[in-house]
Amino acid sequence: MMLQAVRTSSVESGFAGLRVAVLIPCYNEAVAIPSVVEGFRAALPGAAIYVYDNNSKDGTAEAARAAGAIVRREPLQGKGHVIRRMFADVDADAYVLVDGDATYDPASAPEMVRLLLDERLDMVNGARVTEIEAAYRRGHKLGNRVLTGLVAQIFGNRVSDMLSGYRVFSRRFVKSFPALASGFETETEFTVHALELKMPVGEVTTRYKDRPAGSASKLRTYSDGLRILRTIVVLVKEERPLQFFALAALAFLVFGIGVSIPVLVDYVRTGLVPRLPSAVLSTGLVLLAMLSLACGLILDSVARGRKELKRMSYLAHPAPGWPDESA
Repeated sequence: MMLQAVRTSSVESGFAGLRVAVLIPCYNEAVAIPSVVEGFRAALPGAAIYVYDNNSKDGTAEAARAAGAIVRREPLQGKGHVIRRMFADVDADAYVLVDGDATYDPASAPEMVRLLLDERLDMVNGARVTEIEAAYRRGHKLGNRVLTGLVAQIFGNRVSDMLSGYRVFSRRFVKSFPALASGFETETEFTVHALELKMPVGEVTTRYKDRPAGSASKLRTYSDGLRILRTIVVLVKEERPLQFFALAALAFLVFGIGVSIPVLVDYVRTGLVPRLPSAVLSTGLVLLAMLSLACGLILDSVARGRKELKRMSYLAHPAPGWPDESA
């Protein structure tokens, strides 16, 4: 059953007739979630606030419900599963997605929603700014820069903080987003989805702070970083197959030529091929290069068809903006 976000009051928030939904995925955030719900109720008074509990064992759902949130449950463990469920269930004009750990500033939400509407954007990213070392550890900051830079080089440099958990989306972004990830790599999917479909995106700097006392991070620096890196590789293969397989073809070709050089030198000097295994290996590598390139060309046509379908799904929904007063 689709959950309808309530229409905001122009007196309360300034977004006349707009359905705004605040989506908060949560896992064991009983300490932090009351302040998150209260903060967004104050920042966006007319918005519907949804907390999706992901098998918490510390009373997160009860704490969120007591704070005034609409509480739902997603049994499949992982942030990506929660995102998929929220995007499917909730119907709104603008979606504010934020982590439930009380590290993001609710006061930035009205500015992010207004930018989405005024500029008719599909995604506004909350770029984190902080001087608190414990809030944004060096390892996390370095990993974010490396992974964000990698995505920028491949898909386009329009987002400076790819792993931010604070974003505002249009309806047409949410309803065309495939949501294939299961964990924290879902933020990478957000960015690539927007960049690949050439969606209009924006960014707002927002204050980032440390977790409240008694709250613990679920992010595992190395294992989650490797999962995100793997996701980037998979997305390159899925979205840019020609480049992916052309690179593999080049590697096979260079290796094959390198193996063949001693064989050719012996043949030119003696007229014989004493290194038969090397000759066979070289031939096989060159054939693999040709096969890889052929796969890339075929899959590139398939990827183009998939992109056209996603684009049509995206265009099936109206652009974000102020409601039509003549309607």
